[in-house]
Amino acid sequence: MPTVTGWWGSRTDPERIELYTRWSFYSFLGAIPLFAVAVLGAAAQQVSDLAVGVFFAGAVGTTVGGVVVTRRGLAAHRRGEPLPTTTVIAAFAAAGVMAAGGVWAFGSGEPSPAVPWSVALPLGMVLTACSTVWTTRQLVPHTLTIGVLSGFASYLAGTAAPAAVAQGVALTAAVIGVVLAFRFSVWVLDVVQETARSRGVQLQLALAEERLRFARDLHDVMGRDLSTIAVKSQLAGELVRRGQPGAGDELADIARIAEGSLREVREVVRGYRTADLAAELTGARSVLRAAGVACTVTGEDAGAALPAQVHTALGWVVREAVTNVLRHSRAAECTITLSVTPEEVRLSVVNDDAGEAAPGRGNGLTGLAERLAGLDGRLRTRSEDGRFLLDATLPRAAT
Repeated sequence: MPTVTGWWGSRTDPERIELYTRWSFYSFLGAIPLFAVAVLGAAAQQVSDLAVGVFFAGAVGTTVGGVVVTRRGLAAHRRGEPLPTTTVIAAFAAAGVMAAGGVWAFGSGEPSPAVPWSVALPLGMVLTACSTVWTTRQLVPHTLTIGVLSGFASYLAGTAAPAAVAQGVALTAAVIGVVLAFRFSVWVLDVVQETARSRGVQLQLALAEERLRFARDLHDVMGRDLSTIAVKSQLAGELVRRGQPGAGDELADIARIAEGSLREVREVVRGYRTADLAAELTGARSVLRAAGVACTVTGEDAGAALPAQVHTALGWVVREAVTNVLRHSRAAECTITLSVTPEEVRLSVVNDDAGEAAPGRGNGLTGLAERLAGLDGRLRTRSEDGRFLLDATLPRAAT
């Protein structure tokens, strides 16, 4: 059974921000009935049972309506659609019931600050839910309307005009602050999601560039030779049809060119199927930076005099480590360190997000450990303080 930590850790950054934003709205809206209970408990005057019922029913309805608006609003925002009009009207209607119940319950006796709060809170809560889609320019006029209604309700409940105006201004400022704070949360969610999309696009572009390079190399190798083979084949065929000598020489040339092309193609493919340490370090820096991961490589020059087997083995280490960073983590930084002593060579790769690249996940690290073991080397991995560390060690004279 997955733990809460594992459940949370398996989410991407956009998913975490989305969950945080969603439940911030839900928790805020869920406090409305608690506010209603607190106001009723603090009321000094006798309150009509019917007014209490209307007030509390409106509070529950406002919470339900606000949650529905938030849920549909986040979905609509993700699709770039407007809020459902019927849902918004129903939520504001429930808020109006709570506001009317508050004025009825607390406005019949001495002037009470519960009256303007009973108006501003439910209407402000629903407006906060609308901030999932509505822009700041749309929200501000509504907050001013809520402030005016709150001050007017306070005035009708017996509060002196200057005090009612002051209450309206104060509640307008409070509602604006809360609404814009939640609107800012939605904006942060947009930024994180756009960043994640941009990182994915950057990675795809880096891979596409690598494919284009491969295609260009293959074209350069094969284009000329295939053209030559085509021409010589036509010439050999024409010589055979005419019964003239020289066809055998042309066929021999075709075979020689074909064998040379095959060798060159193998060299091109070997560059992709084998792992050269220097090339892999250069490629790692390029691909990681293209994917938005800051990459630092130290000790790169130390591997120049290493045996070919060590070069190849450590090249595979770099390739697998970079693959793990790109596929299984949300790293922002990666450090690759190569150190050489008279006895051994050590390559360490550290990224700042363990993600799913923990020991035992997948077959890549297992295969890499087996490859190193064949050269009397060893591979160690561990997660520590949210970082993932991969450490490969080989004897300097590995054969």
